[in-house]
Amino acid sequence: MGQFDSALTSEAFNQNPYPVYHQMRKEAPVYWSDAWGCWLLTRYEDIAWSLQDYQTFTSLGRLTASMELPEPLWEKVEPLVRHYSQGLINVDPPDHTRMRKLVHMAFTPRAIRKMRTYIEGIVERLIDEQIERGEMDVIWDFSYPLPVTVIAEMMGIPLEDHPKFKAWSGEIVAFMATPKPSPEILLKSQDSLLAMQQYFRDIYAKRRLEPADDLITALVRAELEGDKLSEEEMVSSCVTILIGGHETTTYLIANGMYALLQHPDQLRLLRDNPDLDASATEEFLRYEGPFQRNRRIATRDVKIGDMKIKKDQLIMQFLGAANRDPSQFANPDALDVTRSPNKHLAFGYGPHFCLGAPLARLEAPVALRALLRKLQHIRLVHDDLEWNSALFRGLKSLPIEFERAR
Repeated sequence: MGQFDSALTSEAFNQNPYPVYHQMRKEAPVYWSDAWGCWLLTRYEDIAWSLQDYQTFTSLGRLTASMELPEPLWEKVEPLVRHYSQGLINVDPPDHTRMRKLVHMAFTPRAIRKMRTYIEGIVERLIDEQIERGEMDVIWDFSYPLPVTVIAEMMGIPLEDHPKFKAWSGEIVAFMATPKPSPEILLKSQDSLLAMQQYFRDIYAKRRLEPADDLITALVRAELEGDKLSEEEMVSSCVTILIGGHETTTYLIANGMYALLQHPDQLRLLRDNPDLDASATEEFLRYEGPFQRNRRIATRDVKIGDMKIKKDQLIMQFLGAANRDPSQFANPDALDVTRSPNKHLAFGYGPHFCLGAPLARLEAPVALRALLRKLQHIRLVHDDLEWNSALFRGLKSLPIEFERAR
């Protein structure tokens, strides 16, 4: 085991990775981990470069590269491997460019701006449902139902099916929580993946016969008009959009609220200056971003710093470490809702820059501004909070008490 492997696999790292990030950046910024089976990058410069250079660091096969399985089990998890070998985030240009062009129409800044009134209405309703109680769980009562309602509306998914997707999403990404997932976890993730895929295939077939004003109908129409998007690519991309479209924003909003409660001076500043909501959102993304780890595979032998990465080796880009790199950010461990410039990597960088960034950048400011406007004397119910350690970084629960603002 290497010098940092015990720390990287500890519960302390899951709860607070930033001390380890800082130490690795100083002592071993390009670090081979036996426990993770890959190279770990912690410097902003290295991560930004490797995110952008898809010809040297490919997305193809990146999410299944660390699986160590006997041959019979490989056959059993073939559907999982196939899913993560195609679709929007698992391929590089030119396939990625083709698919992104088709899906991007639903996520242009202009298309997203049209949704503002709809989003504001959901936010107001969710707060009003809890306001008389004087308490809520920010995640389960607010920051989860908001983005899942929005993304499901965009895709044309009925409201009553939303709970299915929360369960499926959590189980699908579970195999990414550890560097070397167990066969049991892989098979459970695959079961949920197959269920979600079948759901989208059924909707896809229905939209062919009964078009609607939603993203899936638009993708069906594009296929019928001759653009190249297979049904399997469509299903894979829809799974990705649904999971990414609500999980990240759920934790962005909740992580932001928690950060404010931990920094009352910044909470007061934002409450007194609500027009800082966009700037604050960027700082929450940097300070405690929901997506902290990304993977790529080297397509050739390449040197990063003093270390030689061999062809076909996996690298793990610690985005959370890049966003606390003092070479890029002054006082990186300080929360500053006025921080400018703020060139964080929470949405990635280069061709795979997050497609849903405009939506998250609308939902989070609207949500946080409304919470601070309608609630006062906000406080944690208790400090015994636990962080998720799967693909996304976020609290499992965030119970707060408050008074209705006068």
